[in-house]
Amino acid sequence: MRKEETGEEIIRKHLQVNSIATLDEVKRLLATDARMTAFRTLQRLGYRSSYSHRGGYYTLREVPEFDQFGLWSFEETWFSKHGNLLQTTAALVEQAEAGYTASELETLLQVEAKHSMLQLKRRGLIARCKMSGVYVYTSIDRGRRRQQQLIREKRKAAAEVGIGIDTELLPEEAKAAIVLFFSLLNEKQRRLYAGLEAAKLGHGGDLRIAGLFGLDPHTVAKGRRELFEGNVGRHWVRQGELGRKRVEKKARSDRCTSGDP
Repeated sequence: MRKEETGEEIIRKHLQVNSIATLDEVKRLLATDARMTAFRTLQRLGYRSSYSHRGGYYTLREVPEFDQFGLWSFEETWFSKHGNLLQTTAALVEQAEAGYTASELETLLQVEAKHSMLQLKRRGLIARCKMSGVYVYTSIDRGRRRQQQLIREKRKAAAEVGIGIDTELLPEEAKAAIVLFFSLLNEKQRRLYAGLEAAKLGHGGDLRIAGLFGLDPHTVAKGRRELFEGNVGRHWVRQGELGRKRVEKKARSDRCTSGDP
């Protein structure tokens, strides 16, 4: 005689197949109208709720495959390993190398985020300052905040000295030429050049340049940090590596202010 499935087994199987479900779908599968019954079943299974759609979708904790930002989407429904929208906003602002403007974070999260950022600012959980005429949200830790501001200022300065590589707009012939040039560089030069071009692109540049050159995004980020921190040796080419020895010649911002809540 076949054993009848329990409510937990039914919900688990449904989520393993369909990835996400609303609370109404869970109640229907459990043949109940009681919200608490549905929630208790989800709690026993271990669930995550979406940060989009007002938290109206649920999935098993093991289903999402989070990206480097801790985000995952299924059919335009977004989940975060950090929790709800407020928790996710706070975590991403803290982790951001150069903080976020509201529009930058909304592009990443794919939902409206300005209200959450303002709410966190009022609670004293994130900070805000005005840079280049726009509000940038940063960590409340003074040292971390200053680091984020400096990186944003350096990215802006780097963008002003060159247009950068727009990997989405470049024709295939130009991409091939750039990749060929890149292949002629030594390891350190590749890392630094990739870091420079990523900095010119701004937010998301590490990933785009890593994809173009077939690098790990962490390698691109390392090259960018080395450039901005001045951690670059004067001799790029190792002795005897390429051509004759180089003859050296003798050498001859917006202020950040606090915004109103």
